[in-house]
Order: sequence, then structure tokens, then C-alpha cells
Amino acid sequence: MYSAGMSTSDRLIEATRELLWERGYVGTSPKAILERAGAGQGSMYHHFKGKPDLALAAIRRTSEEMRTTAAGVLDGPGTPYERIEAYLRRERDVLRGCPVGRLTMDPDVIASDELRAPVDETLDWLRERLAGIVEEGKEQGQFAAGLDGESIAAAIVATVQGGYVLARASGSPAAFDAGVRGLLSLLAPRETTRAS
Repeated sequence: MYSAGMSTSDRLIEATRELLWERGYVGTSPKAILERAGAGQGSMYHHFKGKPDLALAAIRRTSEEMRTTAAGVLDGPGTPYERIEAYLRRERDVLRGCPVGRLTMDPDVIASDELRAPVDETLDWLRERLAGIVEEGKEQGQFAAGLDGESIAAAIVATVQGGYVLARASGSPAAFDAGVRGLLSLLAPRETTRAS
């Protein structure tokens, strides 16, 4: 399942990331982690203080990966609108849900300041990055001057996260896609009307 050159510590983190996404914190038992990682009994405690420490490493890695993936699109070429569109339309496993967003629905993660911190930081980073792109679009005249970058950024994140929930509930990515199309139509730069 994992590459032969991957360290035991990395296999444990990757297994925990997958299990947190699939089962949540409570459903991610040390036994399941060890089985998924193909690691021997005791190796978790050799590399980590325990399940909370390993879960934190997994959540941090998941959060870093989400930021890297989003930055790859948001910092890419194109106008502000095109970059937001690329972010919204990027390939996702919609029915599986967002690995970071799913953590916000896990009561054990939310109850722990330490486990919740990387999730909060990642969502804050995403909103700030999107707000900056909206402001850039306003300066270029692509977006209406009256738009509030922070509010639009919050709407973009809410559309993505809510789209995952609706798609999972219906068993179809259509609800996600409809939300994206709707938001993009609201954000679409207006063509200037020509005087006749």
C-alpha cells in the first residue's frame, strides 16, 4: 500500500490521515492504524507519544497538503476570476468529502484545542488568500468595487464545504457542481455595456 522506502513514522502518519478521513477520531483505533500502516505493535509508541500525538501529526500533514494544493491553483496563472474558477473546478473526490472539512465535524477534534488548531489555521489561510485575490480583482476592475473580499472568500469556502456535504448526502457530485456554477455566475466579471 505504501512505498517501500517510506519510513515507519511516515506510514503511521499516512495511515492515520486516511483513517481520520474515513472513520473520524474515535473510529481510528491504534490497532487499525498499525494494521493499515503495516507496522508492528509498539512502533506507534516508539515514534509518537500516543494516538493524540500521531493524530496531530496526521492533521498537520493533511492541512499542509490542502494549503499546498490550493496555493498551486490560486497562485497560478490567470486573472483573479480565472484563478478562483480554477480553485472551484479543480479535480476533487467530491463524494469522499474534504479531509480538512470533515475534521470540523468530528466532535473529538473540535473539542481539542491542539487538534483543532491546524484545521482553523488552514481555513483561515484559505479565506485570507481568497480575499486577497478578490481585492486584486477589484483593483483591476474585474470585480465590482463594492464587493467585500472577506465576505466573498467566506462564501467561496462555504460553497466548497457545503457542496461536499450536499454531494455526500445525495450520493452525487451534481450538488457540488451546481453550487460551483451558481457562485461562478454571481462572481463572473460583468461586460461593460456599450453606448449606442
